[in-house]
Amino acid sequence: MLNDIKISDFFKNLSKYDLIIDSRSPKEFSHSKIPNAVNFFALSDEEHHEIGTIYKNESSSKAKVLGASYICKNVSSHLQEIYKNYPLGSEIAIYCARGGLRSASMAIILSHTGYLVERIEQGYKAYRRYVLEYLERFEHKNFIVLCGNTGCGKSELLANLDTSIKTETLANHFGSTFGSIKGVQPSQKEFQNLLAYALFNIDPKEWIYVEAESKKIGSIIQPELFFNRTHNGFKVLISAPLELRIQRIMRDYQAVDAAFFYASMNHIKPYIQRKFFDAALESFDKNELEKVAEILLLEYYDKVYRQPNEVHRHLHVKDISSAVNELKELKKELSKESNNFRVIIIIYNLSTL
Repeated sequence: MLNDIKISDFFKNLSKYDLIIDSRSPKEFSHSKIPNAVNFFALSDEEHHEIGTIYKNESSSKAKVLGASYICKNVSSHLQEIYKNYPLGSEIAIYCARGGLRSASMAIILSHTGYLVERIEQGYKAYRRYVLEYLERFEHKNFIVLCGNTGCGKSELLANLDTSIKTETLANHFGSTFGSIKGVQPSQKEFQNLLAYALFNIDPKEWIYVEAESKKIGSIIQPELFFNRTHNGFKVLISAPLELRIQRIMRDYQAVDAAFFYASMNHIKPYIQRKFFDAALESFDKNELEKVAEILLLEYYDKVYRQPNEVHRHLHVKDISSAVNELKELKKELSKESNNFRVIIIIYNLSTL
């Protein structure tokens, strides 16, 4: 059965889909997509370009006929792979760029094959509009913000906490001068999609753990409302012994090569004293990497990255599991206070009737 649905209905029923199909070209898909979607393209990059050129410069009829033949060929190939992992009767959501022929063609074939298919009206365009509107009005207001110097284990803590949003992971960047060691960052659109998806899957009344970040994470810019709400959240200052911080830096940046190191050092040159700059370079040349990490932590990161003026709690982390438990207890404490506050408001409102 084939059914067209609005993007709002798609979001309300996310959990029911066995498969979400992005039928756009691989190039479109790689730039940004609905999270968890799988790319079973109706037209390849080359075919998509060819059909578009024919449609614009020659004939719409010719483009449609050729496009249909390409789609039939591609769907024939995709069907075998889909069937291996998703039996007939599976529920599938499908979209293309604007809810046009690409998704319609594939949806009809899949539907008649025996899949329960819902096609998103206006396709990815509708999804993007929904995401941008959502990021301007989301209801989440309770954020536990982990602050602290580089290497104190904030990312490690977030990885072990439920209802956490790891913005550095979403942005694929450590949020520092050396942070691009993680590789290519997603597009701004892709980051927004991932962030909206993360928020959408957390109850707005929950307390959410996040790491304190600058407005800009590498090339990614955080949405205004999300940045402001996390910036004004309940701040927990995380600290850790220097030796543990050095170990984390050694682990996180083990892939650094000479070219990347020297280029990054040139970026920070104006912000570190010359003697420490030279000492870091000399230690790197001698392969004394722990010394390099110590110099950069104490003489660059700890001095350049400012801590918040207001901190609500301090947590010294020697053991990750113990610190995780403390943060979980903090969440329970804050949740209880929030619930008590809501009860007081309700009682007050009733007393004024």
